[in-house]
Amino acid sequence: MPRKKKSRKIGQIGTPLAPKANRKPAPASPKRNKKTLGKPSGTRNNPEQTSSQSRPSKVQKDPRVGSKKPIPLIVDDKPKARVTKPKFFSPAQELESIEQNERFGMLLEKLDSEVALSREERAFVNKLTARHQELCDLLGISNDDGSMADAGNSENSTDDDLYDQFESIDINKFK
Repeated sequence: MPRKKKSRKIGQIGTPLAPKANRKPAPASPKRNKKTLGKPSGTRNNPEQTSSQSRPSKVQKDPRVGSKKPIPLIVDDKPKARVTKPKFFSPAQELESIEQNERFGMLLEKLDSEVALSREERAFVNKLTARHQELCDLLGISNDDGSMADAGNSENSTDDDLYDQFESIDINKFK
C-alpha cells in the first residue's frame, strides 16, 4: 500500500462557481430607506423642539407628572375663621347655653317690643326656640303654670312619668 503524505489542503467541497467573467450581474434593486426605530437623537434633552415642529396648532400638555395644585409659599399668620358647632355633654348644658346666648336674648327683646327682624334673624330665633322647646320636653321642663299643680299629686305617678320619659329618649339626637 502506497503511503500518501498528509496535507492540510482540502479538496473541493460542493459545486464550483462559474468564473466571474461568465456570471450575470444581479438586478439592481432601487435603494429604499430603512425604517428608523425610536426617537431621533437629542429628544431627551430638547423635548419642546420636536413637539413644536410636528404639531404647532395644539396646546402643549404639561410634561410634569403629579399634582398641579399651587402650594402657598407664604404661610398666613391668621387662621381662617371656621365656625364649629359646640358639642355638649348633656341636654342641660345645651339648654343653659341657649338661655345665656346674648344674641338670642337681644332678638327676643326686639320681638317683645314688636320690632321687625330680618330674614336671617328670624331663622336664627326660630331655630333656637325650636331646639329650646325640644330640650325642655326632653328634660321634663314645662313653661305652663299647670305644671306646679301636677307636681303636688302622688309621688308614684311622677316616678312612672319620669321612667316613661326616660325610655322614650332617642339617644341618636345627642351624637
